[in-house]
Amino acid sequence: QVQLVESGGGLVQAGGSLRLSCAASGSILGISAMGWYRQAPGKQRNLVASINTGGATTYAGSVKGRFTISRDNAKNTVYLQMNSLKPEDTAVYYCNAYIRTTGWDNYWGQGTQVTVSS
Repeated sequence: QVQLVESGGGLVQAGGSLRLSCAASGSILGISAMGWYRQAPGKQRNLVASINTGGATTYAGSVKGRFTISRDNAKNTVYLQMNSLKPEDTAVYYCNAYIRTTGWDNYWGQGTQVTVSS
């Protein structure tokens, strides 16, 4: 059984910052790519940022230069530092990871709400 537990969401004013964390736990033999997605009301879930085991990163164009993804492999944890937040960043943010237990599977966290007020 694998769990991804997110923390760090909340309410912030435009221009502010938040840091999201996501820790994976359970019978984990390995973790490949980790990432953050977000879903605003009435919209589809989209990739925000991802990071592979070597530290290579990918960002959505709308967050490039404002958000930074990082990971601590020893702690099975991925982070998302969000700066210069805008109202359009408001969404539920989901952690995602490709994890090996008996085989490789894709796992999701429960989601954490980020609300940016104008």
